[in-house]
Amino acid sequence: MMFWRSVVGKLWFTILLLVCFVLFILTVLLLEFFQNYHVVEAERHLLQTADRISDVVDRYEQEEDLLLSTTALVKDPASRAVIVKGEDDPLVSESDSDSLPVLDYEWFKNDEDTATVLNEGADVKKVADLGNGETGVMVVGTPLNNQDGAVFVYQSLDTIEETSEQTTKIIFLGAGIAIVLTTIFAFFLSTRITAPLIKMREGALELAKGEFNTKIPIRTHDEIGELAMAFNRMGRELKFHINALNQEKEQLSGILRSMADGVITFNREGDVLISNPPAQQYLDAYAFENNAASTSADQTSLPESLRDLFNDVITDENESMIEMTLQGRSWVIIMTPLYDKEKVRGAVAVLRDMTEERRLNKLRKDFIANVSHELRTPISMLQGYSEAIVDDIAESKEDKNELAQIIHDESLRIGRLVNELLDIARMEAGHIQLNEESVEIEPFLNKIIRKFSGIAKEKSVDLHLKVEGEFGFLDFDPDRIEQVFTNLIDNAIRHSDPGSEVQVILEKDEKEWIASVKDSGYGIAEEDLPFVFERFYKADKSRKREDKNYKKGTGLGLAIAKNIVEAHDGTISVHSKLKEGTTFTFKIPFRHKEK
Repeated sequence: MMFWRSVVGKLWFTILLLVCFVLFILTVLLLEFFQNYHVVEAERHLLQTADRISDVVDRYEQEEDLLLSTTALVKDPASRAVIVKGEDDPLVSESDSDSLPVLDYEWFKNDEDTATVLNEGADVKKVADLGNGETGVMVVGTPLNNQDGAVFVYQSLDTIEETSEQTTKIIFLGAGIAIVLTTIFAFFLSTRITAPLIKMREGALELAKGEFNTKIPIRTHDEIGELAMAFNRMGRELKFHINALNQEKEQLSGILRSMADGVITFNREGDVLISNPPAQQYLDAYAFENNAASTSADQTSLPESLRDLFNDVITDENESMIEMTLQGRSWVIIMTPLYDKEKVRGAVAVLRDMTEERRLNKLRKDFIANVSHELRTPISMLQGYSEAIVDDIAESKEDKNELAQIIHDESLRIGRLVNELLDIARMEAGHIQLNEESVEIEPFLNKIIRKFSGIAKEKSVDLHLKVEGEFGFLDFDPDRIEQVFTNLIDNAIRHSDPGSEVQVILEKDEKEWIASVKDSGYGIAEEDLPFVFERFYKADKSRKREDKNYKKGTGLGLAIAKNIVEAHDGTISVHSKLKEGTTFTFKIPFRHKEK
């Protein structure tokens, strides 16, 4: 079936059918022509024989034996001659054909056609059927030259039929040879034509796979050769245009990745088609907001917070803008329709994170107030207790020592505040020095967990380490990273309720190791999330501690932790919900291969 559906089979069958049809018509015409030709030739030959016999009769009229012998020499051995003179018995020559009957005078006289020779002296040619199942005969007659009478020559039709059969065999043999040669030629021609087409089909399949260097060999300069040249030219043009498209795609992708603003492209159904890293941060925050247990929520569909904006843009075909807050970060979103010629095929949203601008505005307003507030309390206490000592309000030595101890503690607090401010200033100026070492991470974390185990037990908090995967040695500054873990774990325990748990989780991916400190405390308000890594940030606005066992913090710990992580080329982030807990996560790329 595959052969008949191929071009070879169709072309071969068409040529063969056409040649067979022509040969059939030609064979029928030739057979008809030769059959008539043989009859006419036989009649002409017999008539010539009758004329010669008539001449012989004129010459040997009185000598019958000589006449018959001469007649036998003149005529064809398979035929028979009858010489009729008046109503006497005719002279009949012998014939080599046993099946040829002897016709008497009465037969010639009674036959309507042959009688005209005797009566009118006209030549006659006819084919007679003798009946009785005998073979028909061809009869010709001609009158004698100078006397009454006629010469009749006849022969059996078997002779003519044998000649026709021989001619038919030759015609059919020639037709058969022609069909065989045509079959071979048609098949050869078909394969010659279709071989380049097969090459082109294979080349087209290669092009479909992206092999644009595929070339079709050009063996002829006819239409098929021109088609192969056009195919090769098409391959080169396709390669050029595909490369141009890839370059433009890479260029567009690079532009999107390097943009500070987020870009999300949606189709008409609201599915996310393209998003760059800043936009991915928005989608991650949205996923956490709607499914805090897993951040791997479906990020290929339109966020519900943008549904109304998207519908307005698709329906009205106008640019729209919205401002919203997500996980404490402020986003300004501008959405415009995307057109396919005149039809809206989707929308593109540009997301600008305005948190940093607002953070700077807030910092300008709060920095002086925060520093003033932090310094005012210890300075007031120093001033008050020193006046008490100067004014001899403390009478006993124990009272004076107690007042001096308070003054000492507050001076240490001022010194700690100033040192931390200096540390932050040095870090932000790029003067931080890292003393990197190869540290086995699990014992390192176990030591930190043990340091906080006593404090955790006092507050009835379950503190434990969870390591996912196998870790060996990592390269980092152990003192600085311990400072980060200390600050995060201390904050987690401080803001956890009795009976809750704090998890320190360590995991890794292909390029970085990831540490998380997760608590189930009362969380951080959404409006405070953007500012947790800023100087002097404190979750309790009153700056009071109910638990007297903890020293008052300066509000600089997370700012220092952020600078340390960034000095290791890492990133730190926070996710939180009120009354559900807080998770601080920092990621540090592998400096070297793990040992």
